[in-house]
Amino acid sequence: PPELHILNNCSPSQLEGLCSFLQLSVCPEPLLVHFCGWLLALTPSLSYTSAAILAEQLFLRRVLSLTQPPSRHLMAALTSFCSKYSQPFCSVLVAAVLQEPGKGAEQTKLVCELVEECLEPHCVQLVLRQVLEMPLSEKLLPVVQAVLGRQEVLPPELLDLLVLTLCRQAPAFAASLDYAKLVTAMLSVYQSQVS
Repeated sequence: PPELHILNNCSPSQLEGLCSFLQLSVCPEPLLVHFCGWLLALTPSLSYTSAAILAEQLFLRRVLSLTQPPSRHLMAALTSFCSKYSQPFCSVLVAAVLQEPGKGAEQTKLVCELVEECLEPHCVQLVLRQVLEMPLSEKLLPVVQAVLGRQEVLPPELLDLLVLTLCRQAPAFAASLDYAKLVTAMLSVYQSQVS
């Protein structure tokens, strides 16, 4: 709809107010899918800041409150939004999910699914950087595994950081099967770069 062009003309605070007024954070999920479809067609594209605000308003509360796998509609909306605005999405939503200490398996599974199926290579690297900036935990190991599963070429400094982190954390994960799988995957995917 032509009215959506207002999203390109709002200041960040106006956009937050508009999202609040339209109750986008709680709109029904089928409507969320339509809204994200409209965002894809929007020209010019949203600025990074506007896309980050919309990612937070549309998805953050929904994703953090997941106690079971996301619905088909929510997954469609997430995938649609990620296809065009994956960098602001990762900066806002993935970072929040990774930093939530008490969040459960559903959020981690969702991040893994997005890494495996939706995100552009540069955003996969962004997710890995976000993971490596925090203390490694059992919860984060599947996310790193998903990144390795993409078999992307990592920049040397990011690969070095990954190797260093895994080496330093080895004693803490002495009994972890997931850690062992992760190291094995890394050695097979990046065999030529890891000595």
